[in-house]
Amino acid sequence: MTNPQYPAAPQQPYYPQPPRKRKVWPWVLGGFVLAVLVLFGGCAALIGSAAEEVAENEASRASAAPAGTEVRDGKFGFTVTKVDPPVTTVGDNQFLQKTAQGEFILVYVDVVNTSSEAQHYFGSNQKLIDDQGREFANDTTAEINVNDQLSAEINPGNKISMVLVFDVPPGTVPAAVEFHDSAFSNGVRVALK
Repeated sequence: MTNPQYPAAPQQPYYPQPPRKRKVWPWVLGGFVLAVLVLFGGCAALIGSAAEEVAENEASRASAAPAGTEVRDGKFGFTVTKVDPPVTTVGDNQFLQKTAQGEFILVYVDVVNTSSEAQHYFGSNQKLIDDQGREFANDTTAEINVNDQLSAEINPGNKISMVLVFDVPPGTVPAAVEFHDSAFSNGVRVALK
């Protein structure tokens, strides 16, 4: 029975209950942790492989060929022909002449292009190693006094003769020269003792 004074209550539409949601975050967190572990494992393997390669390169660089023998790095062959006793100044031109911070060691080298196309040689890529294992850069501003050019394009089979100039502390004992075909090559050493 309905009461005329009160209107009938409106019927509420029926909305079914949505299915209960499962928590997603444990799955996301688990996937993230798994991804990190896989990434870490891959990085560890890559680093281990790179460390082995560096150790092999260091071992090959540590062994030095005797002076006078040709060694090869990349597309160049290098032969040390002479090492001068230390000097304090290089150059006859009063404007280009250079005085060493310590003393200069001059290393004479023949560079031959062993590839089948022209290659560019840069003296700045070469290093001197002393008997304490210290590395010295080639002093290209001093080198201008003893070479016609600081870099050269060498055609296949051709050879140039260069003088490398290293500014070292007085009394430094040169042990080896490390030759590089480019700034990014592994390098190869020639003993100077």
